[in-house]
This record gives sequence, C-alpha cells and structure tokens, in this order.
Amino acid sequence: MNGRSWKIVLVASLVLNVFLLGAIVGAAYQWFAAKGASNAVLAQQHTALRFAAETLPAERQKAFIDGLKNARREGRQFVREGREGRHDVLRLLAAPQFDRAALDAALARTREADSSLRAQVEGSVADFAATLSPEERVKFADSLKLRGQWREPQPVANPARPPQSTAPKAAATDSSSESSGE
Repeated sequence: MNGRSWKIVLVASLVLNVFLLGAIVGAAYQWFAAKGASNAVLAQQHTALRFAAETLPAERQKAFIDGLKNARREGRQFVREGREGRHDVLRLLAAPQFDRAALDAALARTREADSSLRAQVEGSVADFAATLSPEERVKFADSLKLRGQWREPQPVANPARPPQSTAPKAAATDSSSESSGE
C-alpha cells in the first residue's frame, strides 16, 4: 500500500471508532435514563393507597387489597357520574353562551360523585383498620402517612435559609436557668 491508502484507512478507522464510541455512550445514557425513570415510576407507584398495608403480614395485605377492590367495584356508579360530570363541566365551559347555573350544577354533581366514592373507599379503610391489632394499626397508620389521600408532605430543609433564633426560645432558656438555681 502506498501512503495515500494508509491515510484513507486511518481516517476510515478513526471515523468508525468515533461512531462506535458515540453509540456506546448513547446506549449507556439511554440505559441509565430508563433505569432512573423506572425507579421514579416504582417510587410513585408505591405511594398509591393499595400499598398502605405492605408493612403488614401477607394475609392482611390481601384482605386490605380485596377490601379496596370491593369498595371501588361498589363505587363504579360514582366513578361514572364523576367522569360524566367532568365532561359536562368542560362542555359547558366551551359553550358559546356561558351558563353559570348549569356549570355550578355540573360542578356540584361532580363534587358529590367524587365525595361519595371517597367515602366508600375511606369506609373500606376504616373497616379494615377495625380488624387490626393495636400494633398493626400503628404500622398501618404510619404507612398511610406515606400513601393515599392521607399522605403527609415530607419536610424539606431549605439550605438557603438558616434557622432563626426567636425570642421565645431565649426566654425559655432564661427561665430554665432561673429555675435550676444558676
């Protein structure tokens, strides 16, 4: 081979290597992105109410899930009414003539259906809790803090804002030092 042929082979090899390196980096990025997304989906899924009994024994978990399924099955009519109400609300909002009375009535029907379904599900949760021992109820309540409509927001520390000392704390330390005879 002459010098020109070697240069062509070298450039072609360099282009191929850059292409392969890009493909490997791109595939790794896609894999890590998909893995992170699936972890986020799993974390979100475990905040659903049906996971509230996961700290309890398997037979209790099954009883809870069965109770939720039954409550939702019995509440299908409320789900349908809520869906129809939301469609009515959207239709009324988009109508050429705004009819406030009809919109208020559709909103009230939707709210009533949603409230009835929620009452059905909450009743099922209360019925299940009545079957638990006091220790199991504590575990269940702690789990409910993380899931369902009883979730409590997790405290978020704000590093940009340092804790502020307040006058009542200073007064409390003064009064405690007086009572201890210092």
